[in-house]
Formats: sequence, structure tokens, C-alpha cells
Amino acid sequence: MIVDKKLSKQVKVMYSADIRQGLLTVINRRANLTLQLRSILDEAAVELKINGNTEMEQTLLTVLHDLFRNGYLAWGHNIANAQPPFFHITKQGRIALQTLSRDPMNPDGYKAYLLTQVSLSAIPMSYITEALDTYNANCHKATAVMVGCAAESVTLELRETLVKRMTSLGHNPPAKLKNWKIGEVLSSIKNILDNQTSNMPQPLREKYNAFWTAFTEQIRINRNDAGHPISVDPVTQESVHASLLILPDQARLAADLKDWINTSYT
Repeated sequence: MIVDKKLSKQVKVMYSADIRQGLLTVINRRANLTLQLRSILDEAAVELKINGNTEMEQTLLTVLHDLFRNGYLAWGHNIANAQPPFFHITKQGRIALQTLSRDPMNPDGYKAYLLTQVSLSAIPMSYITEALDTYNANCHKATAVMVGCAAESVTLELRETLVKRMTSLGHNPPAKLKNWKIGEVLSSIKNILDNQTSNMPQPLREKYNAFWTAFTEQIRINRNDAGHPISVDPVTQESVHASLLILPDQARLAADLKDWINTSYT
């Protein structure tokens, strides 16, 4: 990897993502061994080909610090080796490493996986990007709101597809479908589609019946809880992590429903 010392901000962000991915890969590979700071850093630096580049080595240190700060890593191997340079992967970290290629702790991997599942417009993608930023900054209330906005945008696009199709067929879309409240919109979409499930292909019908309400409500409830200041911790890392993992499936199902509506809704 050849790096100009005068990197643009965009290039620095790109290399930071590469470094995060490389470091996580090394840690994951050595997850069942005794982890020591220097050996992990040395291995990551060699793998990333950044030895001797102070700026990139400092970026590697910053990424490692973020993993400690966010609770994925903690100091010590056991009681006898409780101090640095020994460290271990926390329970939260091990859960994240199980889905390393698409876990929110790895924003580039997450977005790459998402885009293999569904093509999203600029609006939901902008909220997803901020959701990943806030998640990795331990701002979980903000993450819940950003994920909720992304999911709402996906739902509103589904609503527009349904309204256009109904109008083209001479049907009058119900008032609730055009309501500004997302809860009313979701309820109206469900009422309309529930009456059409017999016309859906079996795989789509089964996914819709099993998952549509579960996906949308988990994300919406998290967003609502985060947006009402009645508790210090209205949402948890686990709940927003779940929302982020659900979002690609919710968006994929919405896209499948849009395709069906455009061709087969009557």
C-alpha cells in the first residue's frame, strides 16, 4: 500500500476503513489465542503494508483505541495477566466478530453487505451512514433515531409505489395511507396488503406474513423510545445492534413488495 503523506480527507477515511477491516481480521484470526498488543499491531501493520508510515500507524492505533472504547476489547487475559499488553475480546466483541463481514462495528462491510441485498436511494443510505457513525461512537439513542429514519424512508417509498399503483388502477388510496404519521402509514399498508396475500407468490407471502410487522415494529419502537426523554437509557446497545442487523432484511422485503405491487397488485 503506497500512501501519499498529503492525503485528502476522503482518502484518509478510505484508508481508515481498510485499516479497521485489516485489524479486525487479525484479531478474529487470533481470537482463541492469548492476545498481546504489540504482536497484534505488528501483524496488522505487516498485513496492511503500513510499516514505517507514521500517519497510517497512528490511524491503526486510533482504530484499536476505538475498539477498546466501544467495548469490543478489554485489558487483561486473566487474573495473572490482568494488565497491558494483554487484552481479550469481550462478549460484545465476540458476538460482533461472528458476523464480522457485515456487523455494524465494521461500517464498510455492513454497507457492502447491505448493497448486495437491495439497491437503496440516497435518503435511506444517508441515514444508514450516520447510524453506523453514531453506533461506533457509542451514541445508541442517536443510532436508534437514524436507523428508524432509514427504515421510515424505505417504508415511505413503498407507500408511494402502492399509491401510484392504486391510482393507476382507479382505486382511491385510503386517507391513512397518506397520513404524515408513520404508524398510521404502516397500519394502512398492512391492511391493504393483508387483503392481497392470496395473490402473492408463496415465498413472498410467507416472508410478508412472518416478518414485515416484526421488522418494522422493532425498529420503530426503538426509535420512539429513543425519541422520548423519559429514561436515561431508553435503548440498549443490543437493541440498536439488532435494529441495524434487521434493516437490510426489512429493506429487501420492501423492495420485493414494491416489485410485486408494480406488476401484480390488483
